[in-house]
Amino acid sequence: MHPRRPDGFDGLGYRGGARDEQGFGGAFPARSFSSASDLSHWVTTPPDIPGSRNLHWGEKSPPYGVPGPSTPLEGPAEEPFPGGSSGGGGGVPGQSTEQLNRFAGFGIGLASLFTENVLAHPCIVLRRQCQVNYHARHYHLTPFTVINIMYSFNKTQGPRALWKGMGSTFIVQGVTLGAEGIISEFTPLPREISHKWNPKQIGEHLLLKSLTYMVAMPFYSASLIETVQSEIIRDNTGILECVKEGIGRVIGLGVPHSKRLLPLLSLIFPTVLHGVLHYIISSIIQKFVLLILKRKTYSSHLAESTSPVQSMLDAYFPELIANFAASLCSDVILYPLETVLHRLHIQGTRTIIDNTDLGYEVLPINTQYEGMRDCINTIRQEEGVLGFYKGFGAVIIQYTLHAAVLQITKIIYSTLLQNSA
Repeated sequence: MHPRRPDGFDGLGYRGGARDEQGFGGAFPARSFSSASDLSHWVTTPPDIPGSRNLHWGEKSPPYGVPGPSTPLEGPAEEPFPGGSSGGGGGVPGQSTEQLNRFAGFGIGLASLFTENVLAHPCIVLRRQCQVNYHARHYHLTPFTVINIMYSFNKTQGPRALWKGMGSTFIVQGVTLGAEGIISEFTPLPREISHKWNPKQIGEHLLLKSLTYMVAMPFYSASLIETVQSEIIRDNTGILECVKEGIGRVIGLGVPHSKRLLPLLSLIFPTVLHGVLHYIISSIIQKFVLLILKRKTYSSHLAESTSPVQSMLDAYFPELIANFAASLCSDVILYPLETVLHRLHIQGTRTIIDNTDLGYEVLPINTQYEGMRDCINTIRQEEGVLGFYKGFGAVIIQYTLHAAVLQITKIIYSTLLQNSA
């Protein structure tokens, strides 16, 4: 499940992978602080942004003027680059460069978060509607048909048709983060894997993730209903309706459901499977891409003199690109499983969705899957293999938009740094 959100499914986990640096979340000893000479390690570190993709997990930016950690990060990519911004060298005044650097780091992280959680939400809505629409004759595998159907929804129902359920996705993310923090606080399960990891530690960490997904599962189910429910028959529900429906799903109260509603116990396995696989795949790809980019950057800095502007860009964008690649690959690889998961969650909830073939009218969800295996077999027999990829064009639009925002942000950042030089 993943909230472009997200390292897990939409809204139900992180999009970024786990970091292996020590000292995160209190699970491991914090790093010591020494003299002010070590401040150069922190000059290019952006402020702490909740959920930001440009911070190394296990690290926090020290307040302005506070010395950084005395222990340097391992690997050649973390060494100071020639022409770096640790002082006033390269023709850039140290004070103004540092202020601009911190401001730019905040802006870059904010732009990435805004793109993942706000600008991409219409793609999330249409993607989910296509996934649960077993009636659909048009699979919307390309971005061209997706754009056309988005225009039709906006024309017939207004802009709210593409932005519904956005508040509930943030609630699911909050529940996920809170559940993970509470469980790790009262159990020996680690939130992060230390640099010197072992199989037992990895197993305990994945167990923590599994328990977190189980706690957030009913709220994710309620959020999914809000994002696919047609705006034509949808009531003006409050922002906390997701919490109310999630609790009601657990205790068996709230909106009446049909007999085809699958019990939460039967949804645990596909939900946890999707979340853990998404987390593992994104973590591996993120580490791999980040290693390649930093080694390449380090080699280029050794081979030739690099400008301060390029050095500052190299401090931020490898992390963002690695997270972008990890999210994209994990979403693409697990898209068929996500389709099955969403159909199981939505079954029996008496949800009315929009007709993704016409762009108007509504359709009921009347599936009768007995479980995960039956759902997979039914989709393959009745809709073919491509039935698992309904709405895939929305994923292409989502990540194309994300890549464009990252590139525009990089251009703006480069221009600001060059003007300040």
